Amino acid sequence: MKLRDVLLGTAALVLAVPAQADDLRDELMADMPDLMELYRDLHTHPELSFQEFRTAAKLAARARELGFEVTEGVGKTGVVAVMRNGAGPTVLVRADMDGLPVVEQTGLAFASKQVGIPASGVETGIMHACGHDTHMTGWVGAAKLLAERKDQWRGTLVMILQPAEELGLGAVAMLEDGLYTRFPKPDYALAFHDAAAPAPAGTIGYTPGYALANVDSVDVTVKGVGGHGAYPHTTKDPIVLASAIVSKLQTLVSRELDPLDSAVVTVGSFHAGAKHNIISDEAKLQITVRSYSDATRKHVLDGIARIARGEAMAAGLPEQLYPEVTVEEPYTPSTFNDPAFSEQMATSFRNRFGEGRVEQWPAVMGGEDFSQFRRADPDNVQSMIFWVSGTPEPMLKALAEEGKPLPSLHSPFWAPDAEKVIATAAEALSTAVLELMAPK
Repeated sequence: MKLRDVLLGTAALVLAVPAQADDLRDELMADMPDLMELYRDLHTHPELSFQEFRTAAKLAARARELGFEVTEGVGKTGVVAVMRNGAGPTVLVRADMDGLPVVEQTGLAFASKQVGIPASGVETGIMHACGHDTHMTGWVGAAKLLAERKDQWRGTLVMILQPAEELGLGAVAMLEDGLYTRFPKPDYALAFHDAAAPAPAGTIGYTPGYALANVDSVDVTVKGVGGHGAYPHTTKDPIVLASAIVSKLQTLVSRELDPLDSAVVTVGSFHAGAKHNIISDEAKLQITVRSYSDATRKHVLDGIARIARGEAMAAGLPEQLYPEVTVEEPYTPSTFNDPAFSEQMATSFRNRFGEGRVEQWPAVMGGEDFSQFRRADPDNVQSMIFWVSGTPEPMLKALAEEGKPLPSLHSPFWAPDAEKVIATAAEALSTAVLELMAPK
């Protein structure tokens, strides 16, 4: 069967399967014009990591209007909105707020023209190229639906707006600022992410177990003895040594890990030298490392240090000139969806949306610091992040008929079908919370 037939057949199935109809969906549909106006405003005014001041204030005001107890400035720019409704479980619902240093090229009438200065210090355009604007709007939609249905749930609802997901630092910042001590600690944590997936917009994807990867940034400073390019025998060339390290790193995954395990070691930057005929005394490598389990992560990181040292020994460098290997901290840990909890939520989604709109998807090597909320207390917090496809129908059609690749998240061309993402996410989050907090 051709890809075109699969994609178009799936789209037809999604349209053919009626979703469960009730007053929650009717109310959500009535709210959509207001939510889409909010979405367009958020899209037009993105803010960089830890600079989400306008965004946080705007959404905090929305939460207050709905009756939540709201605290701003948690983890620098984060927002915590709490609604207490008797005895019952505590459920945390998270949305991330930050945009990316990307110049938007979507052609949307409400495209961002914002500029800012990220950590690099270089002024750049800003865009919600990862769809966090849909995340926040879906969060608001769910908050409204749940605030108006307090007769249908019991417990404590903690809805948070997290800064700096794109840096992998926002969740840690909120936890270090007392998220689990100043506010009720959750029994369950939920979030969603839009997806540039080969599935019709509004399709829900979920992954039990490891869903996203550990993300490590490793810097290797390779030292040498510089000199004239015409007399290499008088030097210890760091470029040759660094090249040997890069080549040897490729065996870490292919020859040291179980073929059924997964990891990525990518050298994204190699800088050395400044002139044709000068051998430098230093080369610098920047490496991204992806893994799932803590054991695999340790093996790969230890392997990088071992290979760097071993190649320096083979090149005849004295010990004082061995490479320096630095692993950036804090790192973003892998995201683990509790399997039984994930299947429970998936069953709830299928009951509401129909079988054709809920699919199990494979894990990916991207990173997400939502993982920190479970990792802070893994024995007591069950968590799940799920996907909502935002791929517009014309993009799916071009993929099926022409093989045209989909723009990825973080692309300046990524413009999801926001209305379907927001409506699906708001309904799914509300459905999950109502099930978890149903009166006993």
